[in-house]
Amino acid sequence: MKFLVVGAGAIGGYFGGRLLEKGVDVTFLVREKRRQQLEEHGLVIKSIHGDGELIPKVISEGESSGPFDVILFSTKSYHLEGAIQSVRPFVDSHTMILPLLNGISHVDRLVKEFGEENVIGGLCFIEATLDTNGIVMQTSPMHELVFGERNGEKTERILELQKTISGTKTNFRLSENISQEMWHKYMFITGLSGITTLMRAPIGPIRDAGGLTALKLLFAEQGAIMRKIKAPIADQIEEGLLEKVNQMGYEMKSSMQRDMEKGLSVEADHLQGYLLEIAEKEGIYAPILETIYTNLKVYESMLESQ
Repeated sequence: MKFLVVGAGAIGGYFGGRLLEKGVDVTFLVREKRRQQLEEHGLVIKSIHGDGELIPKVISEGESSGPFDVILFSTKSYHLEGAIQSVRPFVDSHTMILPLLNGISHVDRLVKEFGEENVIGGLCFIEATLDTNGIVMQTSPMHELVFGERNGEKTERILELQKTISGTKTNFRLSENISQEMWHKYMFITGLSGITTLMRAPIGPIRDAGGLTALKLLFAEQGAIMRKIKAPIADQIEEGLLEKVNQMGYEMKSSMQRDMEKGLSVEADHLQGYLLEIAEKEGIYAPILETIYTNLKVYESMLESQ
């Protein structure tokens, strides 16, 4: 199978690199600055699960390379539209679109663009970043990519995908309920990113100061919104996610918090904003979610004024 990884940042670089390390046919679609880094220094991974120095195939937008079997989207939500335009020449009726974006609204956008059959479900759990030299730094035990047909079927193509990506130094897992897992991840990352950006602190100090009470209420707000639109979330998922937060390392930060610390854009509209829009439409009171969203929008306005 031929893979196209859109972007070679922390997420795409790590998972695409692990596939390349195994010998899978992987090409990275990157911008010019990142292409120059990769061509000069290769794709370098520093990880507690094993380092890697790889020579990747790279292309830029507009280059011809034929259709791919799998296109992995690892971009931020605010780069999604540009990524969609850039991959159009590489998609045919057999291409599987595998998105790893946080959130859920991107699925409808990809289906609208490429068709119901082309889009499969996906998510990842990883703490990774790209350093100033373009090295992928991955320092925590979490490094899992989950995928599956959105209807839960074990189709021939999904089993072929499972076979192709198995046996790497990371955990690629086939899910029979990927839609539910994506909604659960959405609730988790929206809550975690919301509370850490609001408090401007890692999860440990937030726990010490009693901040999990606010997070519990936030999860409850999100659960009420999701159940109102009949999202496929499990009963009492909020309690399970809160326990997961309780078990996280003291210095754990959300990726959105790290982006804020670097003065980068954030995915406020894609994560918190999408749920808040539903809440307002359905008449659901969500004061903590609204406070978090307002905090993020203030940050964005200050960023734009700099």
